[in-house]
Amino acid sequence: MTTVAVCGGGIGGLATAIALRKFGLDVTVYEQTRQFARVGADINLTPNAVRALDGLGIGPAIRESAARPQFRISRTWDTGAETSRLPMGDSAEQQYGAPQLTMHRGDLMTALENRLPSGVVEMGRRVSDVADGRIEFTDGSAVSADVIVGADGIHSAVRTSLLGREQPTFTGVVAFRAVVPTERVGNLPNLDCFTKWWGPNPSTQIVTFPLNQGKDIFVFATCGQEEWTEESWTTPGSVTELRELYRDFHPEARALLDACDDVLKSALYVRDPLESWTDGRAVLLGDAAHPMMPFMAQGAGMAIEDAIVLSRCLSLFDDPAVALQTYQDTRLQRTSRIQRGSRSNEWLKVAGNGDWVYEYDAWHVPLELAAARAGA
Repeated sequence: MTTVAVCGGGIGGLATAIALRKFGLDVTVYEQTRQFARVGADINLTPNAVRALDGLGIGPAIRESAARPQFRISRTWDTGAETSRLPMGDSAEQQYGAPQLTMHRGDLMTALENRLPSGVVEMGRRVSDVADGRIEFTDGSAVSADVIVGADGIHSAVRTSLLGREQPTFTGVVAFRAVVPTERVGNLPNLDCFTKWWGPNPSTQIVTFPLNQGKDIFVFATCGQEEWTEESWTTPGSVTELRELYRDFHPEARALLDACDDVLKSALYVRDPLESWTDGRAVLLGDAAHPMMPFMAQGAGMAIEDAIVLSRCLSLFDDPAVALQTYQDTRLQRTSRIQRGSRSNEWLKVAGNGDWVYEYDAWHVPLELAAARAGA
């Protein structure tokens, strides 16, 4: 039986482990932190991601705490005019087989963690190097596996081992994140929707959507900033600065910012699409392979899709090299397109549909190269 070592116990890593076990493969996840913690704030799961998670068996768990936005709305920053309104909720479920769900990242992580039995995830295992099917850890220990999956994020140690050291690029855009109790802003319209206020330039926007079954509203605002000098990518922000930056926005948008008590400020970093994710018996997945801007809300979704497609490939082919190449060739064009689209920030600004993103089914997308190499 093929043995798989997954480096990284985030969303992509845990989804990969669940999927591999579903196909009967032997997998261990190596996570650098000592224990899982409830970190982060929001996560926006579009229908393609929810359908993939449903196949992992965690659909009921994530629906318990999630909200279901009824529409995806685009509005102009100053006039408030709607430029698009895309039905979601039940309409998305009927069209794409799953709804859009918005929730706390910690609730998704808990659902994934609970799906794995004890012993599959080993904590406190920080990777220092990967080569020839062998993982070396910073504590001096090492393990070997038939396949090594780098699901260890934008700072991926696996990626560095495979492709050399490279720093992600600061985009010149910073993001503010805050959570507001719905009861504070209950007089505003569209609180049960995903709403994007498009600013005067591609870097400036405000996005809001419900969390916690609608009890809270998540606020995500971005704007340009020439440089980032903080040691951390995320620091406590200033509510005063937040309100000043968006002082010319529509009153309904400003009302949400006025209700914020605390805010986090983050730098947004990216890499250009890679030409290859695999080297020998090792392969990259999620942010380790294709970190992207949040403007299409597909970062987590792409990692989850990767996990499903990779697991399907490893279940079909005895030769790991063929499986990994098939996975890369099946996924690379889609993720690169979404990387570029996220960076340009034009997704659904005006009327249209999200079909090419939302209708993707990672459980059934054709593995054409796999069929060809199998002689089918």
